Amino acid sequence: MADPVHALRDAQPTPFWLDDPGRPAARPALTGDTRCDLLVVGGGYGGLWTALLAKERDPGRDVLLVEARESGWAASGRNGGFCESSLTHGLANGHRRWPAELAALERLGRANLDAMQDAVHRYGIDCDWRRSGSLAVATRPHQVGELREFAELAARYGSHHDVLDRDEVRAQVDSPTFLGGLWDRHGVAMVNPARLAWGLKRACEELGVRIHEHTPATDLAATPTGVAVRTPYGRITAGRVALATNAFPSLLRRHRPYTVPVYDYALMTEPLSAAQLAAVGWRGRQGWADSDNHFHYVRLSADDRILFGGYDVVHRYRGRVSADRDQRPETFATLARHFARTFPQLEGLRFTHAWGGAIDTCTRFSAFFDLSHGGRVAYAAGYTGLGVGATRFGAEVVLDLLAGARTERTALELVRRKPLPFPPEPVRSLGIGLTQWSLHRADARAGRRNLWLRAMDRLGLGFDS
Repeated sequence: MADPVHALRDAQPTPFWLDDPGRPAARPALTGDTRCDLLVVGGGYGGLWTALLAKERDPGRDVLLVEARESGWAASGRNGGFCESSLTHGLANGHRRWPAELAALERLGRANLDAMQDAVHRYGIDCDWRRSGSLAVATRPHQVGELREFAELAARYGSHHDVLDRDEVRAQVDSPTFLGGLWDRHGVAMVNPARLAWGLKRACEELGVRIHEHTPATDLAATPTGVAVRTPYGRITAGRVALATNAFPSLLRRHRPYTVPVYDYALMTEPLSAAQLAAVGWRGRQGWADSDNHFHYVRLSADDRILFGGYDVVHRYRGRVSADRDQRPETFATLARHFARTFPQLEGLRFTHAWGGAIDTCTRFSAFFDLSHGGRVAYAAGYTGLGVGATRFGAEVVLDLLAGARTERTALELVRRKPLPFPPEPVRSLGIGLTQWSLHRADARAGRRNLWLRAMDRLGLGFDS
């Protein structure tokens, strides 16, 4: 058998989803000074949903969105396209951190996913939305029992998951590495992530949102009547400001210790032939992920390509976001070899795209919120790789907070409390490195967590993507 790395020889170093002839033109940069009722900083999902929902709540509100590059170019346009109902980075994480309000969080998450589906249809967003659900698969013997335990936990909170044995899961997606599975039929939709962002951008403009791209926000300060935000060519005076910069440094310095950027990577294959697709089955077209701590996430695109991503979660010392980190050949080689082991029946299939990008992670793995400047500035970040769905809920929270409204959302402990911050360097990188090593070791030792991981669990600290 040839080295699977040879399948990378033609891979383009660009995100597959953004390599689309239908990509919309960039909007002009903001030049000069302007005013607005609500300024949204950031043109990813968090910012786009905030702007859209703000206009839905109050069509007369003057909403301006500024984006440093182009809407959807960062994490929102280069992720795997798993749109999940969970607001807590999965049920298990929610159960560990917010057991008393988890039933409400699960209910709100399901309602949020339904509302997203309604918006996609109502605004005619062409993003290959498919409510196919997803599979969690066991690739190690100890994970089979863990999946059954998870199904029992989910049932306690109103979600049914089908427990699949080896033959049943391989009837859905055929890989010799699969030993069992869990099928969440209703809690996940698969989407083309870039087209979702572009569709939200169009919907915002149709409702009257002003959008300026290639307009980074460089400074934020209070004024007697609101908040002023500097851009390279001007100044924006706003009554309220919503910050949705996620992995990028916040304009509020006090928030920066709460998140670190980590890099995630993915490959996309050429389209499968009918025979190749038949060899793997996949009639339900569900996305799937394995159950390791360092997991893979895998899905089919609308044109029958396989996206194969995850496993490596890369943090760099001092954690800056930089385009030169979007490519990591050693990770692409690892993913190509793992793909060949997962789907040996697809030997010879080539990869057409190989890319990476930054994710904002926090120590509790799910979004946190804050207000500043007398309630005029609101902030949401920390989605930790599960933001395709949760960002819409985060936008609702941000708008509630800016309005000073007391709602079911703002009463949640998840909203009222922030995670523990990451320690300063070099302790941060040393701790993350030790955690990474320990997670790999746990995968190889039937899931047994060492003393370091158990200590982190007790302190409520973690590192994930």
